[in-house]
Amino acid sequence: MDVIVRGGDLNRNEERVYIDYLEQKHNRKLKSLDIDIDGDFVDLHYTWESAPFERIRRITGYLVGTMDRWNDAKSDEEKDRVKHGLEIPKDMN
Repeated sequence: MDVIVRGGDLNRNEERVYIDYLEQKHNRKLKSLDIDIDGDFVDLHYTWESAPFERIRRITGYLVGTMDRWNDAKSDEEKDRVKHGLEIPKDMN
């Protein structure tokens, strides 16, 4: 991870405290961290590592990521439902 400190000096332990604070608070992994020191104040500018994205849909009253553990009846119910698309009227293009 890239850590840049401006306006003062921090040792590795002090940098680690800021890294741990942000990662624990947001439950994400940091990609980079810029620390700007201004007297008694510290500004943190950071970016996150990419997080895997799982699609979640509302199907037949349930919020689901996948349907692999559904029984046959629930799978049939999903197949029979009306699926709506997003159509943009031609006059709005």
